[in-house]
Amino acid sequence: MTTIHKWSEKMIKNTIAALIATAGLLSAGAALADRPGAGWVTIEKAIEIVKTKAGYVEVYEIEADNDGYWKGEGRKADGVVYEFRIDGASGNVLRDQKD
Repeated sequence: MTTIHKWSEKMIKNTIAALIATAGLLSAGAALADRPGAGWVTIEKAIEIVKTKAGYVEVYEIEADNDGYWKGEGRKADGVVYEFRIDGASGNVLRDQKD
């Protein structure tokens, strides 16, 4: 084997190793995403709360936040998009404002 061929082979192996390591880090990030805490209202209940108590007609996005609340956005009857936060434990609407 020539020196160039050995060098190219080593570069390919290093590139593959870096890609595998990156894929592992990306999948670990998904595993560490925010999750609802113990005793939280369910995501279904949070959607029900924001519709009945805050007047949303459609919820586009909702996710758990490590700070103890559900956060998301949706549309009210006026057609405007709003952001909301719901306390994860009590279900109280903490924020309801135009996006």
